[in-house]
Amino acid sequence: MNRLQTRFILAFIGVIFLVMLIPLTFSGLMRQFNLVQPTPELIAALETLPEETIVQFQLFFREFIPRQIAIFIIGGGILGLVMGIFFARSLVRPLDKLAAAARSLGSKNLSQRVHINGSEEIMAVADAFNEMAERLEGAETLRRNLLADVAHELRTPVTVIQGNLRAILDDVYPLEKEEVARLYEQTRLLTRLIDDLRELAQAEASQLSLNVTSVDVAALVKETAAAFQPIARGQKIELRVELLGNLPTIQADGTRLRQSLHNLVDNALRHTPENGRILLQVEQIDDTVQVRVQDSGQGMTPEQLEHVFDRFYRADPSRSRESGGSGLGLAIVRAIAKTHGGEVTAVSPGSNQGSTFILTLPAS
Repeated sequence: MNRLQTRFILAFIGVIFLVMLIPLTFSGLMRQFNLVQPTPELIAALETLPEETIVQFQLFFREFIPRQIAIFIIGGGILGLVMGIFFARSLVRPLDKLAAAARSLGSKNLSQRVHINGSEEIMAVADAFNEMAERLEGAETLRRNLLADVAHELRTPVTVIQGNLRAILDDVYPLEKEEVARLYEQTRLLTRLIDDLRELAQAEASQLSLNVTSVDVAALVKETAAAFQPIARGQKIELRVELLGNLPTIQADGTRLRQSLHNLVDNALRHTPENGRILLQVEQIDDTVQVRVQDSGQGMTPEQLEHVFDRFYRADPSRSRESGGSGLGLAIVRAIAKTHGGEVTAVSPGSNQGSTFILTLPAS
């Protein structure tokens, strides 16, 4: 029995005794009032009683009543003890479960949850504990996945660099500019991958800083299309912009939105074949501004749509990092959209039927 239980039991016994003393004190006062100041009628009635009856009355008041009072007090004490133990255990048992769960959580058992019944206050504490444990488990899962992804994605370029340097040292490859250029390209891939991972980690931890200003989304979309126009022409892809209605300026980080648009257009160019089409549409719908990037590329199945914004996911597994990107572009778009209070979604009728990515941002 712990201190809390002991204190609760003693307090409960005290309350029981207090409740018992009230009627005892009242009856004692009444008895004192009636016996100390008897009325003449009572005295006359007592004088007519036989001596034997008076003796029995005296025994009754001297022995029986005190005995009954003692039994009443002892019984009340036992009742208070029993009820105190019962209520103390019912109060402390949920707290003991919470304490055990907290110790388990501290021992890295992040799947620990508590299922207890009790007062509203205790159940509120249990709900808060479960919510905290769920967040900790999610953060730990995110950390482990990130470490696994980083280890997997860094392995290939590091292996290429090591292999080429080893070959140069062994005079398998001559130390020429072409070979150095290939190694330099691998370092650029590593740098881009590390930068993308850092930004994504900051966004998922709600630590991505935003420089919020008034942004003209229409101008930003036209600027993005102009930047990618030479690449589109080189791939024989038609890239055009369509502005629908009067478009407002929004409060956002222009650099981050430019990065999101670049990632979306870059993704569309990677998955659209020659003689394909990419359309950038901007439209205000209610209190939001939507930017749609629609392509006539390879499209996606429902299963691919479920994972298209996951880290390092490639709808076409045959694509290498060089031709398929780092696999982080769309995940970064989603993170930036959420940071702005918006969202990004993807729809596709099916394979070889094109895809549409919809970036939705608050207009106000």
